[in-house]
Amino acid sequence: MLSGRRYRLALTDEQAEQCQKFGDVCRAVWNAALDQRRQYVDRFTRGRRGPFCGYHLQTSELAEAKAEAPWLKEAPSHVLQQTLKDLDRACRDRGAFKVRWRAKHRWSPSFRFPAGNRIRVQKLNRRWSRAKLPKLGWVRFRSSRPVGGAIRSATLSRKGTRWFVSFLVEDGLLTPEHHPGTPVGVDRGVAVAATTSTGQFHDREFARPGEKARHLKLQKKLSRQKKGSKNRARTLKAMGAVSTRAVDRRGDFCAQLARQLTTRHNVVVLEELRTTNMTASARGSVDAPGKYVRQKAGLNRAILDKGWHRLEMALRNAARKSGTRIVLVNPAYTSQTCYPCRVVDADSRKSQAEFVCTACGHTDHADVNAAKNVCRAAGHAVPACGDFGVARSVKQEPPGTREEVPAQPALELAGNPRAHEVQGGSQPQHLGSWRHA
Repeated sequence: MLSGRRYRLALTDEQAEQCQKFGDVCRAVWNAALDQRRQYVDRFTRGRRGPFCGYHLQTSELAEAKAEAPWLKEAPSHVLQQTLKDLDRACRDRGAFKVRWRAKHRWSPSFRFPAGNRIRVQKLNRRWSRAKLPKLGWVRFRSSRPVGGAIRSATLSRKGTRWFVSFLVEDGLLTPEHHPGTPVGVDRGVAVAATTSTGQFHDREFARPGEKARHLKLQKKLSRQKKGSKNRARTLKAMGAVSTRAVDRRGDFCAQLARQLTTRHNVVVLEELRTTNMTASARGSVDAPGKYVRQKAGLNRAILDKGWHRLEMALRNAARKSGTRIVLVNPAYTSQTCYPCRVVDADSRKSQAEFVCTACGHTDHADVNAAKNVCRAAGHAVPACGDFGVARSVKQEPPGTREEVPAQPALELAGNPRAHEVQGGSQPQHLGSWRHA
């Protein structure tokens, strides 16, 4: 199994300057190659055919460009080739016109050494180790944990004022075929980051009140400064130092929660949320300006602050080691559906946290009720009183005579029930449109 190992580097001034040059060269190569690809697509759409502008063509042109531009030789050849390979993959996945430019002030420098056999790591003491990288020599890094496997590649990146190295390692582990756990549904929200169908709430304050006040003060100061000035650069550096703490806390929270969920449960069900579309601006255009722009901007900040997409990525990463399956379901009507009686009514959600069914009177926390619907949408039942382990569960109701319930046929697909259309009035709608096998 391929795993990542990330460490903080302790570079000398010369090494830091050289890494910055490598990043600038890679950024220039990325932008030039992306411009070539966009021109090729534009000519192709107009009916002007020519040689395909792909990775192999651009690699050969890069070797010829080094004779005319000696500054390209400052970075190793395989680093620049890896940049072109990353661009080729991005253009194939998303298209040339959807790949972003790497702007100088909005992109953090990063580059990759793909030749793992040319990278050597030595242990210096309990806290420090060093790695030998092409054209950089020996670089020291904080040995927070063992590398634990054969190195395939090394990626250097800058975050704020610090440089980090990430080793891609073959650790020799295999994904387990069986996980002795129970399914769980997770509802991602704005007030609470994640709520499970077992009734647990997971949340954390990523930015402290003092940090928010300082960041706001720096934003006001930035608006009065001239673009390109040294004072503006210092203010941006201070803002980055404040926001980096919140980003690190968010990443730590997502990693810990993902580890906890994948260890205890064999299936984790999430709503298929497209965060990029949900956080789009509501400004509109000059001819058709949007409505509730400030309210939408506040909602976008709240969604991005909770790290919905980062939690999903952390779950997928942690699931490789535990064998847990990550299932995505349709999020429609999960917050308006009563879990016991399956009646859909927007009036049942009285507030952000209160859910009272208008049909059967069932009362529950709104996020917990939504998480139960998310879990059931994937075809899994949710225990009424929670589950404390694989071999021991609490009883859901006292023993006694029970009415016979007719067996339900198996579901054809894992999805969310759609509501029947009811003509006239605001009558609650019953979910009877489940597709059966």
